[in-house]
Amino acid sequence: MSLKIRVMPTLLYKDLGLVKGKGFNSWRRTGSIMQAIKVYNMREVDELIFVDVTATGQEREPDFECVDEIADECFMPLTVGGGIRSVDDVRRLLMVGADKIAINSAAVENPQIITDIAKRFGAQCVVVSIDYRKHDDGRYEVFTHSGKHATGLDPVEWAKKAASCNAGEILLTSIERDGTMTGYDVELTKAVSEAVNVPVIASGGAGEYEHMAAVIKDGKADAVAAAAMYHFTERTPLEAKRYLREQGFNVRF
Repeated sequence: MSLKIRVMPTLLYKDLGLVKGKGFNSWRRTGSIMQAIKVYNMREVDELIFVDVTATGQEREPDFECVDEIADECFMPLTVGGGIRSVDDVRRLLMVGADKIAINSAAVENPQIITDIAKRFGAQCVVVSIDYRKHDDGRYEVFTHSGKHATGLDPVEWAKKAASCNAGEILLTSIERDGTMTGYDVELTKAVSEAVNVPVIASGGAGEYEHMAAVIKDGKADAVAAAAMYHFTERTPLEAKRYLREQGFNVRF
């Protein structure tokens, strides 16, 4: 368990702009990247997650130029994901200003890349992103390529494997809760948090500050990521931290 709970907005990038959808689909435009970053700079965000949601599916490398521009304006730790296929991609992202990288599809295809990145740059910069669905029969399954490719993997077992490969953190996202603002998957978050000895970032479903408190208290998450809640309501990361502090959680200020 990390010492302090982190509140982390997620920015999803698609075709030169920010988007937010539901269930990794039905994307809506949400404005400009730079405008969002300037707002989050003022709102005392702990960390920012930036993901290019189409890079892997289009077999593109990360947009290094875009990340360079973002990093110049971003006054908080920046995690970048989307299109990462190699250790050299990671090197280039770190060179242009990323603090951490989030790797998903490539890690499932080749878990050794987690170890290779951690060995080269340190485990602290490797976030393994796990997107999953809960099937009608109650079974959980990991998906890659922005929720399009089923893998047959169980998210708890895959998280344990990723941690054993020296992942520094797990970013755990419920695909069917994504964008719904109905609450995190507390049950699965707890199962993963109890199975690994690295921080777990809960993602997918935040709509109220109470949802964050629940996934931290009952799901044992170390950090809470959200996107739709900040885009489509009046709620802010700073108010989230104030609420969590009032509930007795140790947050960063």
